[in-house]
Parts: sequence; C-alpha cells; structure tokens
Amino acid sequence: MAARQFRWLLYGELFIYGVLGYWLTSRAGWTLAQAAGLALAGFLAVRLLIVGLTFVLMLQGSGEVPPELRIGIVGGLRMVLEEYAAMILLFAVIQPFEAFWLGPDRVPKPAPGRLPVLLIHGYQCNRGFWFWLRPRLEAAGWTVATHSLEPVFSDIDAYADGIARRVDDVLAVTGASQLILVGHSMGGLASRAYLRRHGAGKVARLITLGSPHQGTELARLGLGPNARQMRVGSPWLRGLAAPLPAASVSIYSYHDNYVFPQQTCSTLPGAANIAIGGVSHLGMAFSASLRRMLLQALEDPAPRAGQS
Repeated sequence: MAARQFRWLLYGELFIYGVLGYWLTSRAGWTLAQAAGLALAGFLAVRLLIVGLTFVLMLQGSGEVPPELRIGIVGGLRMVLEEYAAMILLFAVIQPFEAFWLGPDRVPKPAPGRLPVLLIHGYQCNRGFWFWLRPRLEAAGWTVATHSLEPVFSDIDAYADGIARRVDDVLAVTGASQLILVGHSMGGLASRAYLRRHGAGKVARLITLGSPHQGTELARLGLGPNARQMRVGSPWLRGLAAPLPAASVSIYSYHDNYVFPQQTCSTLPGAANIAIGGVSHLGMAFSASLRRMLLQALEDPAPRAGQS
C-alpha cells in the first residue's frame, strides 16, 4: 500500500512536469531539451528545498555537539549532500518500487548463538528503507527480515498488531524463540508500542536508530496522527512507558536533521544511549559508520547504559 502511494505521488509529479513541458514546447516555443531540463531542475529543487529546510530548523533547535563529534563545515556540506542523495534514492527510486529492489525476505535459520533480526522503518517510509543495509547485515551473518508499517498516516498504536504478526511469522520460519527488533525513527516508537501491547517475551533486544523517544520539534510540520504523537511532550509519548528487553540500545546522531534537539529527544531511559556524529536522518539508510555501530550493538550482549 505504501509503495503504491509513493508511486502515485511520483507519477503525479511527473504528470505535472509533462503538462508544463507540453505547454512550453507547444505554446512558448521551448525546445524539448529545454523543457526536460526545466522539469529535472524542478524535480531536484523541490527535494533540495525540503532537505535545506530540515537542516535550517535543526540548526535552530539542536543542542551543543560534543567536541569529539563535531564535523566542521566540509563535513557538514558532505552530510547535507548525503541526505539529499538519500532522499532522492529512497523516495523517487527505491521505496515506490520496493518489491523490485528488495524482493521477498530471505529468513533462513540463524547461525548458532544468533537470533533473527526484524527491521522496522520510520515515518512516511516502507521496507525499501533497508535496501542498502539489509544485504550488509546478511553478509555479516545475520538472518534479517523486514516489515512495512501501513497505512502511512496512522495512529502508531495501530502498527503494533502488524508487527506482532510479522514477529510470529519470522519466529515460525526460523524456529527461533526470540528475535531482535531494530527500528529507525518512528519504527523505534512502533516497536515500543508493540512491546507495550504484546510484551517482551518474543523480543530479546530492541535497537533504535534515530528514534524520537521524547518527540521531535519537526513533528509539528508532519501529517497524520502519528506525527502528532511524535511532538515533544505529547500525551501519547508520556504514556508509552513499558518495560524494555534487556540490553536495549538507542543509537542517535548529534546531526540528525529530523529528530532534534538530538540528545534530549533521542534518549531512551533504561537503554544504552549511544551518540554518533556526522550522520543525517535519511542518511542513516546508507551510512557505513551507522552500519558499524549497529553491527557492534547486535554483537554486544550487554551494552552499557549511557555509553557514547
């Protein structure tokens, strides 16, 4: 369902560019190359505007970055370009056609001493978010499954039962008694909503990546009940408290352009809170440093709370 919505949004945008191009070539005397160039420029400019806005708002609302995680001007420009590329790839190429790019999950029995991993994406995304990361976790020897949260604009609690069904499916196929939940952004909150409703008996660990555990200022601009639930101080967030599985982890970036103020919003009481730098929100989908940190968290049976 989410992929279909992404496709229709993309097709609608292309249709608008097509109508504009037809008018320019048939009425205004433009060449086809000129009209196509304008359409491409518009396509790129809209996404650059969105990315730029998130970073401007982040700079106004972020907290102080520890000296060891500061990245400088060059590092900041590189991170903005990575976020820009990630937005284009995820929303114009991968997620609208996630079934083509990802195919079905491959969930063999996990290696001895390991548990299967279930990846839960964030707000306005689908399982295509894991296009780059899933095969790299598999290459490291992990059995990895994915799940799409639908519908896109919904109460976060409504996602809990879908996660429960996917958890049961993965455990049945792999023969494992428990798995590890990994959630990006809102996926971490949806995972906690699942734990509140269904308990932690089937989940050995929860690892969240850039999740707004205490909300985010950017949620004021979001659509749907799930965006309202992610506002700082929302009643839903205040009531989300539920026992966490042992050795749970919250990994967050001091340069996250969606979840800010970063340290205040990303800290999860009762978990090991691990800060990184130089990684943007959508950039987490393609970040080598985030991948290394996630693999370390998966391997470490007892991360220390407050670790950074």
